[in-house]
Amino acid sequence: MIIFGVGVTVLVVLVVGIAVARKIDGDSANYLVAGRRLGIPLVAVSLTAAAVDSNATVGNTDLTAQFGFWSGASLAIGLAICLLITGLFLAKPMNAMKLFTLADFFRMRYGRPTEVVASVIMILSFTILLAGNLVACGFLLQEFANIPYAWGVVLSVSLVLAYTVAGGLFSDAYTAVIQTVITVVAAISLLVWVALSYGIVIPEGMGPFDFEQLTDPAFGAPINWATLIALGIGDLVAIDFMQRIFGAKSPEVARRACFAGAAGTAIIGTIFALVALTASATLGITVADGPILYQLLGDYAPPLIAVLVLSGVVAASFSTASGAILATSAIAVRNIFSVRRHSGAGPDPLLRWTRIAMVPIVVLGTFLAIRISQTGILLTLAFDIMLACLAAPFLIGLFWKRPGAKAALIAAGTGFAVRMVLLALTPTLYGVPNDILHVPNTLVGPELDGWATIIAAIVGFGTYALVGALAPRTAEELAAGAAVRDELDAEQADTEAPEAERAVPVPA
Repeated sequence: MIIFGVGVTVLVVLVVGIAVARKIDGDSANYLVAGRRLGIPLVAVSLTAAAVDSNATVGNTDLTAQFGFWSGASLAIGLAICLLITGLFLAKPMNAMKLFTLADFFRMRYGRPTEVVASVIMILSFTILLAGNLVACGFLLQEFANIPYAWGVVLSVSLVLAYTVAGGLFSDAYTAVIQTVITVVAAISLLVWVALSYGIVIPEGMGPFDFEQLTDPAFGAPINWATLIALGIGDLVAIDFMQRIFGAKSPEVARRACFAGAAGTAIIGTIFALVALTASATLGITVADGPILYQLLGDYAPPLIAVLVLSGVVAASFSTASGAILATSAIAVRNIFSVRRHSGAGPDPLLRWTRIAMVPIVVLGTFLAIRISQTGILLTLAFDIMLACLAAPFLIGLFWKRPGAKAALIAAGTGFAVRMVLLALTPTLYGVPNDILHVPNTLVGPELDGWATIIAAIVGFGTYALVGALAPRTAEELAAGAAVRDELDAEQADTEAPEAERAVPVPA
């Protein structure tokens, strides 16, 4: 019954995602940014669905059960902080720029070399994020349908790919309505059932008000702060969040949708953390036997609750995976290979090649998911990299006009090098064994875990500020940036023009 109910949900999402594909109408502007026509409800639910993914649910419950509330709930709370900051400072200016991808900002602000470097880092980061969501789906199918883990990952990503290829951001936004409704109902139902059946039990020292988890290294404070910082600040460079903000029909719509998404994400993440604490305390469930949430639902919960919650996990994972596939493919095609859209005669090349580029992105994400079967860890690592490399050129560069391309490139390269070296040396990653990239050594022990994130971020931000102060933008960079702005304005004007007025490319 459980897998049947989840299957029905997946089928509905798939049908809706493919059905709205007609809105694309052969235009990459509709495909990538939904024609910039999304209102507050669609933007808000798509942001929430992207934030409350398998990492913030399955990963959240596993980490909370092992290390306490702030270890797991920080995944969702960090994402909520990100959306709050975005709403306060970034949503309106970023929507007003009328970009097609976040990498367009780096091209306009710093030039072509920085655009390419930033694009490569974004693709790496979001392929890791994609893998984290596929992990949860693979375990779910293994646990409840007896499908081998690797085949479960392949099946899940194939379904996501089907409606993402068809409908792009329109499919993502409309399916997010279903996904968010299911997730909200599931979270509330799960909390009520757990409270009525077992009460809300908080083990000593592991609750939300046990702030030693944020102040005492012995209770994981550096790791918990690293998670909050990586997601709260590093996730500001989230290409899937920004893709949804670009699709909002006005800057004010984008801003208000971020606030709604932040509230929903924080509430849902807190609910799953409280459930995990109760389950581990009253039922003795541990991660040694598999994901905490799956054990609770499979062995103890009523079938209807299990169907709701698992459907919510799958739906949220699909939404985040869809956004990651779409955004990374668009950046690869538009910002690395410089394919541009046109709305004249013949197929739109940006639309066609973005769809084609999804295949290698999906293959790489699937490989990582099979190779590294983690959830919350992959989410945090993805934005850990963004924090060290691109957060400073994006956040500071948006408001401080002095730094030029040299500052952005040196900061990105230095931050990346420091983070990768510390990753390789540290034997644990956010409290669990480092199975991603560890070189056995006697120089660094587990005590650096968490601090590695903070150190790399300080290096990235410090390098950008120092080089930016010493090496301002040149006149050539300013002129190139103005030219890119004119190009983007022309693309937007062509998007808004009536069909009969759109320019038809003239053969060379």
